[in-house]
This record gives sequence, C-alpha cells and structure tokens, in this order.
Amino acid sequence: MRDILIFGIIFGILPFVFKRPAIGALLFTWVSLMNPHRLTYGAAYDFPFAALIGAVTTISLLFSKEPKRLPVTPVTIMLLAFAAWFTLTSFFALEPLLVWREWDRVIKTFFMVVVTLMVVNTEKDVKRFAWVVALSLGIYGLKGGIFTLASGGHYRVYGPDGSYIGENNGMALALVTALPIIWYLHTQVKYRLLSLGLIAMCVFTAVSAVGSYSRGALLGGMAMLAFLWLKSPKKLPTAIAVIFIGVLIASVMPDAWFDRMDTINDYKEDSSAMGRINAWQFAINVALANPLGGGFNVFSPRLFLIYAPDPLGYHVAHSIYFQVLGDHGFVGLAMFLLIMFFSWRTGTRVIRFCAGNPELKWASDLARMAQVSIIGYAVSGAFLSLAYFDLYYDIIIILVLLEKVLLLPGAKKTTWHTGPLAAPAQYPVEQRPS
Repeated sequence: MRDILIFGIIFGILPFVFKRPAIGALLFTWVSLMNPHRLTYGAAYDFPFAALIGAVTTISLLFSKEPKRLPVTPVTIMLLAFAAWFTLTSFFALEPLLVWREWDRVIKTFFMVVVTLMVVNTEKDVKRFAWVVALSLGIYGLKGGIFTLASGGHYRVYGPDGSYIGENNGMALALVTALPIIWYLHTQVKYRLLSLGLIAMCVFTAVSAVGSYSRGALLGGMAMLAFLWLKSPKKLPTAIAVIFIGVLIASVMPDAWFDRMDTINDYKEDSSAMGRINAWQFAINVALANPLGGGFNVFSPRLFLIYAPDPLGYHVAHSIYFQVLGDHGFVGLAMFLLIMFFSWRTGTRVIRFCAGNPELKWASDLARMAQVSIIGYAVSGAFLSLAYFDLYYDIIIILVLLEKVLLLPGAKKTTWHTGPLAAPAQYPVEQRPS
C-alpha cells in the first residue's frame, strides 16, 4: 500500500513538472530530504525517484517557457567554485576506487541546487520551498518526539535507512537545522488550529532531537536558542518557551541520557571523543601532506595507518570542517567557510531591505530563521560528518532565493517611505531597477 501511494504521488506530479520546472525542484527537495520511498517495503524502496525527478526537471528547464535565471551572487559563485575544486581534488584522490561514488552523489546535489536557484522565481514558490523543507523533516520530528515521550527517552530516534538521516546523529542535526524553519511557518499561518499544530511540531521536534542522544545536536540546539533569545523582540515569552522545553526534556529523559551528555565535560575519558580527535588530527596531516586534500572518502582504515596519530583508531571525520579539510585541503575548507559566511551576509541584506515594510515581514522572518538554522548546522556539524547534506544547501537556497526575488536586478522591489516627507500613512511605492 505504501509503495502504491508513493508511486501514485510522484508519478501524478511529474507531468506538471514538464510545464513548470519549479514544481520539479520542490518535488526533488521533498524526496531528497524526507526519503519517503525508504518508508516502504516493496518496489518503491530502491526506485531511483530522485534521479528520475532530476532528469524530468532538467528537461523542463531546457524546454519550458518559464523564466530561468541563475542569480549571480557571492554565494552562487562560491558554490560553483567549490564544485569545481572538489572535482579537481577527485582526480588526485588518495582513494581513487572510492572517490567517484561520493563525487557522483555530491555533484548531483550541487547540480540541483543550481537548477532550483534558476527555476524558482516568485514569492509564492519561495514560500512553498520553505514549507517543503520544514515539513519534510518536521514529520519525523513530530513522530520521533511522540516516540521519545511514549518510551520515556529510553530509545534513540533514527531516520530512514540509506539516507543522510538514517543514523541518530544525522537525524538530530537535521531536526535541529529544520526547527527554525518550522517555527517560521507557525508565525505565518492565519488559522489557529494550524498554528497550534505547528507549535506542537516544534516542541516534538525539539524533544525528538534530544531523544537522538546526540551531543552535537544538544550543543547546536543550545546555540540556536541563545541566538533566538538575543534577537527576539519578545524575550520573556521566548525565555518561557525555552524553559518549558527544558523542563519537559529533563522530566522525561532517563539517567542514561544525562550520563551521555555529561561526557562532553569528561571527553578525555570518552573513547568516542578521543577517536574524533584522532580523526581530526588525521585530516590535518592529510591536508598538510597533500595541498589538494585526499579527495572524497579519504577517511579510510588504509590511510589511517599512514596519517593518523593512532593508526588503529579509525573513525570517520565526525566534523563537517575536518571532513572538508581532509577531503579537499585548506583551500576547500576556505571555500566551504566562505559559502557559509556569504550565505549569512545574504540573510543580513534581506533583513535590512525588508526593515520597516510590513508587506515584507514574511521575508525578513524567513531570512532570520534561515540564519538560525545555519547556526544550528554550524555548531552541531562541528561534531558530525554531514558536510554535503542536502538540508544545509536547501537553507542556503532559501536565502539566495529571497535575495533573488527581492533585491537583484529583475526583481520587483518595494520601497517603504517614512519620515517628514512621507504621507501621513506609510505607503509602498513599487519600483523596478533601471
């Protein structure tokens, strides 16, 4: 039954993709984030839905009469440069038999990032994209939070097999990163029941992230909440909400959870933490010995025997930063950090542009929440190997699309007049760039 449902939904939507490639971008994002086919048990489980949707969207991109325009910004330039760089490093990879499989997966992600940035051109589609990103993971947050409360926190929360969120740490990072976008949806809806439902999804998503037993997610969540409180105009309600979630978690989670979180302070006595430090030193050694880095999948037992301080202490990178450093060297790491920096600056530009204009509050709020998501990813990712996770690049897409539809040449802009020369009531004046 599940297989029939998934086939029916996707093949039912595909014909519309030929007319509007933006629909294909939304459909691809849903499949790549939620992996709904991995919740089935039959033919749909291994069916290449993402590849099919990507191919149909590309055909539509080439032949559809819909406008296509890639925004040229520091973010998009750096994304393309990073893709070119990791392609170059792949030709000199230290694990030539392993590198191209991962390159194939990552280059497809970057290709669909570019396609999405080209075909999404309207305010409505940007909002729809945010809904898809939030709910694709919010469903798991809602389900996982209920499971955590029902089980008393004794079991970890996992995602679909064979996906980035298949194991507990990946699921935790995804939920932490998606949580601000879910909260954004709550602030935008007009129907009270839907708003309450999204608030519940936020609470259960937070509980689910904690129920993953991921220490990185805990640190990322704390950093996000601190930033939200500092930037919130309503600090008291925000503080009450944070305290409520904290009390709920403390009352539900068992001693085993607190014991695991406490290892953050006693990391020298934790074999997992020391293994990560060994992996991080491995990445530094690889980058120092190989200016191009080791290429994708450089974290292998064979190379640990050569570059790791403890040759037998094999671990994956357990850090987006050291993962990129080991894979693509210091140049690749610099590019990765610049993408993050330029994305943050894009959000700041959008927020400044929207200041004082009630009609653009939706965009300002979305940009702020996307920045909060970046904080969650940046902190949680410091302890997880998810440098090429689709979700992070979907958050970047949101920020670039906001700039595209509001600020860049060709966008329909609104200037909000205030001050002594303005009319008694504030009024919008629509302009088009010369």
